[in-house]
Amino acid sequence: MDYYYTSESSDGEPSDRTIDLAYLLHNKEKLEELFEDYIDDEKKKHLDINKVILHHNLLNVIPNNLMKFSNMKFLDLSNTGLTTFPDIFQFCKLTSLSLKNNLLQNDTLPKEFTECASLRELSLSGNNITEFPEQIFNFLNLKFIYLGGNGMRNISKDIWKLKHLQVLSIGGNKITEVPPSLGALTNLQCVVLSHNQIESLPAAIANLHSLKTLLLHKNRLRALPPEMIALKNLSELSLRDNPLVVRFVSLITHEPPSLLELSARVIKLYNIEVGRHEIPITLFHYLNSAHRCVNPYCKGVYFDNRVEHIKFVDFCGKYRIPLLQYLCSSKCATTNLEEDLRPHRSYLMQKVLLG
Repeated sequence: MDYYYTSESSDGEPSDRTIDLAYLLHNKEKLEELFEDYIDDEKKKHLDINKVILHHNLLNVIPNNLMKFSNMKFLDLSNTGLTTFPDIFQFCKLTSLSLKNNLLQNDTLPKEFTECASLRELSLSGNNITEFPEQIFNFLNLKFIYLGGNGMRNISKDIWKLKHLQVLSIGGNKITEVPPSLGALTNLQCVVLSHNQIESLPAAIANLHSLKTLLLHKNRLRALPPEMIALKNLSELSLRDNPLVVRFVSLITHEPPSLLELSARVIKLYNIEVGRHEIPITLFHYLNSAHRCVNPYCKGVYFDNRVEHIKFVDFCGKYRIPLLQYLCSSKCATTNLEEDLRPHRSYLMQKVLLG
């Protein structure tokens, strides 16, 4: 049987030269024999082969002679039982690599990959990778990353390095925190964070101005940062199975403020001028760290002691989304802020999934 074929582009020229050996259930040695048939036969022009499909075969490691296809751009090794994965990037010009649904772990990946400027898509979903694989920062031109279903506990703070990233899929893990550095990825269009243990989102997520899809279902979110109103291109937001869907009005986490804070509030409230050299420098910096209450009818400030308040805001005329606010006093929570927080915009979020 001939497993080699080509596909043609619109102008009739051959585009993909493919070896498709999927679902043969062959072991590594048998696949190596099949590869040798193409390598030894000059008519196959093995150096022009740019697509190799090996998914659903019984492998533990990749065939040794696979890297002889030096012009390979697409490689699918998903569902092959791989337990280790070597640094193959010194041999090939890959743009797309799928390693999903294997048995890879953090310590079975090489400590560092060879830098590969051509790689655009990488899938490591469905493995046993419990820590964010820092090795992928050798692929700075990545546009699509799939890391779902790994039991991963963190997202690297260095995620900002992948400036070309358009899709980040990292659902089905054990992530509890989203780093603010994610907000630096201004080319992101789709972020999948569902099925994790995330309790809050950083305000920096509002910097993702290209974001169209944000999937947050099955987490532990109580509210969303109010800055999210700035996401003008967001058309799909999934929030089901989060505590925030319960229609509570406010969550007061208020303790009596310290004498230091009470004194500082009075100074700010009455605009008392305090010179830099009139008080200790630490107190001067403390006074300058004041935060304004979000209630526009209140002139108050807060420092360390604040009230967490949840306000449901109309996002699209049908759904009311709970946004997190910080207030200076529990009395401010009784003021109707809805009209002041209503987003003044001509566009509408098209799809909000709450249940």
